[in-house]
Amino acid sequence: MNHEFARCFTKDLDSLAKEIALCEEETLWIVLPGITNSIGNLTQHLIGNLNHFIGATLGETGYVRNRDAEFSERYLSKQEMIGKLTETAEMLDKVIDLLTEEDFQKKYPLEPYGYPMTTGHMIMKLASHLGYHLGQINYLRRITQG
Repeated sequence: MNHEFARCFTKDLDSLAKEIALCEEETLWIVLPGITNSIGNLTQHLIGNLNHFIGATLGETGYVRNRDAEFSERYLSKQEMIGKLTETAEMLDKVIDLLTEEDFQKKYPLEPYGYPMTTGHMIMKLASHLGYHLGQINYLRRITQG
């Protein structure tokens, strides 16, 4: 079952890396009228989100997140984003593979949504969150590049 969970993430992270590869460097940072975030900021956010909630929290990777910078700064280049997406997928494979069935049923150590949930529930929410932003990024890329 762990492989299925990990595959949800790695497939979408691979798709996201392909979206980024199709972007021109300057396209990553375009914020269209009526839109809050750029492709680059959403990508930085996804990298930070997964490395924090799965890597640091479940895998004890030591990752330290700066959520504000994910949205306010341009700290990754196009190639760095692609590399970080690959690293994030590798981390997810390792961490999720180590989780036991019992771990999935345990209470997740944080309450980012303001209520308790199991680790399995949190992992599903994170996969859904990734898919949501991947769809946004796909549309933003097609709109900004024609």
